[in-house]
Amino acid sequence: MYIKFNLSVRERFLTPKTHRFCAIFVFLLASFYSVCSANSHSNTAIFAGGCFWCMEYPFDRLEGVLSTKPGYTGGVSPNPSYEVVSGGMSGHVEVVQVIFDPTKISYKQLLEVYWKNIDPFQGNGQFCDIGLQYKAIIFVNSSVQKLIAEESRQNLEKSYFGNEAIVVEIRPASVFFEAETYHQDYYQKNPIRYKLYRYQCGRDQRLRELWGSQ
Repeated sequence: MYIKFNLSVRERFLTPKTHRFCAIFVFLLASFYSVCSANSHSNTAIFAGGCFWCMEYPFDRLEGVLSTKPGYTGGVSPNPSYEVVSGGMSGHVEVVQVIFDPTKISYKQLLEVYWKNIDPFQGNGQFCDIGLQYKAIIFVNSSVQKLIAEESRQNLEKSYFGNEAIVVEIRPASVFFEAETYHQDYYQKNPIRYKLYRYQCGRDQRLRELWGSQ
């Protein structure tokens, strides 16, 4: 009797339909675990430092940085384009989104690279690019990032510039909009134009004045 009951229960549940359900469930569970595992080894930082063409390379060359993407954030326009943001009325600024592995490089280390690629005292833009859309801003994704960014800014003021006030803002991150394809990896696709732009904008000259040779 006991054996017959168990067999009937198994027969009722181990049908082709339940086999398919179990297979789907196992697949979804494995996919979820895979995504969680990947996400646990990456974090996101968002930096505004003027023209986003110039903010990819400093981070791309770092070990532990998984990807960089130029884009727009901080404004009210729901679908910003380069033309709209360049007009200065959208509220968005040009930024670079940095995806990094925190087990290989820390947020604090990213900030150290960020500072040395901007003019922290220029509040009306960056270098030759003037306007709110080119302001230097750190967009933080968590309270932890906020504390690290504030401490980094304070230490920079004291150690480098004798308490001279840095005008770089620290703001909560908002929706990030990826820039158009032709802006992605611009320094690689158009190396001559990229270098000419940096020179004509006075970016490298000013960075050397602030930080010396890097």
